[in-house]
Amino acid sequence: MATSSRNSRRGTRIVVPALLAATGLLGVAEGAPATCANPEIALEFQPLEMNYRKNNAVLRDVEITQCDMRIRAGEARINGGLNFDNSRWDISGDVRITVEGGSLTSDKAIVTFRNKLLSAATITGTPAQFEQKREDGTMARGRANTIDYETSSGLVSFSTDAWLAYGRNEITGQQLVYNMRTQGMQPQTKPDKASGTGRIRVVIQPDKPVQLPSPDKNKEKVKNP
Repeated sequence: MATSSRNSRRGTRIVVPALLAATGLLGVAEGAPATCANPEIALEFQPLEMNYRKNNAVLRDVEITQCDMRIRAGEARINGGLNFDNSRWDISGDVRITVEGGSLTSDKAIVTFRNKLLSAATITGTPAQFEQKREDGTMARGRANTIDYETSSGLVSFSTDAWLAYGRNEITGQQLVYNMRTQGMQPQTKPDKASGTGRIRVVIQPDKPVQLPSPDKNKEKVKNP
């Protein structure tokens, strides 16, 4: 098959209504994204394998959108069907997840849907990366071997060789937790398995570099009487 643009390769588009919105449960359901005018799920892909009896599929050139959430990947292997009620998506190939004003990028990811809503995502890479534009105009950026995103809490957890920077803070450790809604770091939820200490290093940059006064070479020397 000749190589063409992303849109021209996409062969199938499915729209899944988010029925919970009509009952007013969208804001409290597990993994519920922010409310929006049209909470339906739009799925675009190129089918490779579809097994309706086993309720699984392999898709290529995948794009999923709902409200401000967007998932893109080169390939997706699905267990649990395309209705998003209770399904697991193993996605790979230039994975990019955009949500809550930020983005997660990696080589591979596992994405879980519950009740037609994104519940959680675990991305892995060398490294997996994260960024979010903060309300003060600065960028929060992070990387680690594994990054977990939880929709219900807005927490992003970085595991193994984790690095996070936002504002004037630069933080390193084996496990870090960043809150996308408060736009800051918060205490880790479980101990560091690698060292057992959960030790974290923080570097805080000053607002402006401190400048020492230079000697005045033109100042006249005072002579002794």
